[in-house]
Amino acid sequence: MGTRQTKGSLAERASPGAAPGPRRERPDFWASLLLRAGDKAGRAGAGAGLPPYHRRVGMVQELLRMVRQGRREEAGTLLQHLRQDLGMESTSLDDVLYRYASFRNLVDPITHDLVISLARYIHCPKPEGDALGAMEKLCRQLTYHLSPHSQWRRHHRGLVKRKPQACLKAILAGSPTDSTVDLSGIPLSPRDLERVTNYLQRCGEQVDSVELGFTGLTDDMVLQLLPVLSTLPRLTTLALNGNRLTRALLRDLTDALKDPSKFPSVTWIDLGNNVDIFSLPQTFLLSLRKRSPKQGHLPTILELGEGPGAGEEVREETVGQEDPGGEPVTPAKEGSESVAQT
Repeated sequence: MGTRQTKGSLAERASPGAAPGPRRERPDFWASLLLRAGDKAGRAGAGAGLPPYHRRVGMVQELLRMVRQGRREEAGTLLQHLRQDLGMESTSLDDVLYRYASFRNLVDPITHDLVISLARYIHCPKPEGDALGAMEKLCRQLTYHLSPHSQWRRHHRGLVKRKPQACLKAILAGSPTDSTVDLSGIPLSPRDLERVTNYLQRCGEQVDSVELGFTGLTDDMVLQLLPVLSTLPRLTTLALNGNRLTRALLRDLTDALKDPSKFPSVTWIDLGNNVDIFSLPQTFLLSLRKRSPKQGHLPTILELGEGPGAGEEVREETVGQEDPGGEPVTPAKEGSESVAQT
């Protein structure tokens, strides 16, 4: 009986002494394929396909590989695709590298600062020091921020090695740990939402923070949770990042925040790294400010131009802001390469 021949073995037999040629790369095709996949998922509805963070993390990893191979021009093109996918409005290099660009995407300022730092390293490489090492660090930080990592926090509770449903069952069986309901990274089904709703109704008086990032939530699923979330008396932070949420949900959240009896203690709702939520309405931010007037660190949005006066005002508002994960956010400045540390 004959053996099955693979394409690789046939190629080796055809030229046994020949050295393998360079691998043909098609980065533009790769990037466009990722973007088309995201567009296809978007046309199919917010509940279809994978959450956009899968695509974005893949683009960051491919970008780093290009830089390691010295293909900076192609890496710059892929970075432009990534910027567009993250909703950074301008594709102009000057706007990305310099002063006012850091205030365009205030829904997720950490990602924005990291992308700006990547642009500086790719387009303005410095000969001294370990530039590649700095690039690798930035890509690690961006990958970490754009992907689920709550399992590191759950490690100390002995849940990290369990299956997602076992983790969910264990969390909902006890009282909130440190006043936090952390379900991030656990895929939730409509049936799971009923269990989560019942748990929050039962333990709501003890809950300060609810982590629902990277759980596969859609707009309809959040709307299902909204009645119970909005009535939690002590809830201060709500994380909905890394899901499949769209701008349509912002209208419902903004309407809820207009009512002082809903979300009475909330200071921040994290909506970063979703489908197309790239900025937050002024009404949304002002409603949060009314609930936490002493905080004074909520971001604002430049709606009437980006002149020097407006830029300084936003800089004052943003400095000192903390990400819901506890990381300080420092707006990117010209020539600055510091980013939030992981």
